[in-house]
Amino acid sequence: MGSSPSAESVRRPGTDSGAPARWRTRLGLWRRIVSDFTVRSPARLALVTFALVISLFTSVLALPVSSASGEPTAFYDALFTAVSAVCVTGLTVVSTATHWSFFGQLVMIVAVFVGGLGILTLASLLSLAVSKRLGVRGKLLAQSSMNTSAASTLGEVGSLLRIVITTSVAIEVALALMLIPRFLILGEPVNEAIWHGIFYSISSFNNAGFTPHSDGLVPYETDLWILVPLMLGVFLGSLGFPVLMVLLAQRFNTKKWTLHAKLTLLVTAILLVAGALLWAVAEWSNPETIGTMNNSDKVIHSVFASVMTRSGGFNLVEQGEMNQVTMLLSNALMFAGGGSASTAGGIKVTTIAVMFLAIFAEARGDTDVRAFGRRIPEGTMRVAISVIVLGATLVMLATAALLVISGTSLSRALFESISAFATVGLSTNLSGELPPAGKYVLSALMFAGRIGTITLAAALTLRQRNQLYHFPEERPIIG
Repeated sequence: MGSSPSAESVRRPGTDSGAPARWRTRLGLWRRIVSDFTVRSPARLALVTFALVISLFTSVLALPVSSASGEPTAFYDALFTAVSAVCVTGLTVVSTATHWSFFGQLVMIVAVFVGGLGILTLASLLSLAVSKRLGVRGKLLAQSSMNTSAASTLGEVGSLLRIVITTSVAIEVALALMLIPRFLILGEPVNEAIWHGIFYSISSFNNAGFTPHSDGLVPYETDLWILVPLMLGVFLGSLGFPVLMVLLAQRFNTKKWTLHAKLTLLVTAILLVAGALLWAVAEWSNPETIGTMNNSDKVIHSVFASVMTRSGGFNLVEQGEMNQVTMLLSNALMFAGGGSASTAGGIKVTTIAVMFLAIFAEARGDTDVRAFGRRIPEGTMRVAISVIVLGATLVMLATAALLVISGTSLSRALFESISAFATVGLSTNLSGELPPAGKYVLSALMFAGRIGTITLAAALTLRQRNQLYHFPEERPIIG
């Protein structure tokens, strides 16, 4: 009897029984490549992830459905808006309220929410999705970004990431519930009041500064029911998740607070109070801003400006109408920024704290830099110096480029550059006046400001290694 052919030996015309195996091999190879990329360079992974997210939102915002007119948005305007949203900056080149449709505004606020979760959180989540688990170095990077205590084990990082997302959503829901009733009382339709409450809550907690109203916050410049939740959202977002976690766990038991939490809260309080006082002194008699208001309204404006200048981006007065002294103060506060691993930008308040502590230690002749009974490692000081120098260099180069491209004044170019680098969003309206080349410069600066200092700090932290030998020591003359 002749044997019948086996199922494996029968092939239909035009088919290849080895195709599934080859696809599995290719998929496995691709996953190994991506996983290896994740483990070897988590900082580079974060950069690539952020760039891909921006590309996605740029393509969506450029679609006709995203604009109110139904026409496609120019690439450079869509790119600028996507970068500003994902980098939670708030700078705009087209009106958020009139240029974008509801769908476009929805895309923008989703981009703000995603960007506000933080580049390192996004990178860690992508790492989990690719390799089903975080690599050791990936976990170390996530721990470093959230400043978890030594007691936290590597296996808890996934839980911490979930806490970050849950905390963000909870705070934003609470802020929305504060704002929606006020918009209803002011006569807005229910659907608009709900949308504006959600939009402002996400925008404020993520320190974005986008407003869905064509005239911004000017109609509410003395309405504390709206201004207080916005300030509260910006303040909480600027503290950072490491500080929020400590406050949720330990509350007012300051003895158990981490050094990072203590430094962040102390410097934030100093900058908030000093910024409000100095802003009030500089603008108290300026008729173009708050000079014609009563004293209580002047105080409200001063406190609001101090909170928003350090990364919030909302404004009640025209920035171009401020005194030059006030603009200089605003530049300093914007460059300082908020807390590490937060939705705020800038060089971060802990960087400033470490540098001043080092200066004080040098002035006293101490060999160690100490704070709250703890010694700060030399490696931390080197990272702080690197972050400051990188930030100043980026701002200087961008300012020079804007001067060449636009021919505007130095004060406007510097203000816009620092606002973009520090992801603040305050503007003298220069962004909207720039040609496409200037918009590309600010887009690159926003991207670099959001991820540059973070990835630099992470890369330097992970690259620390033990040296087998040391060269003879010789101290150069400084100063």
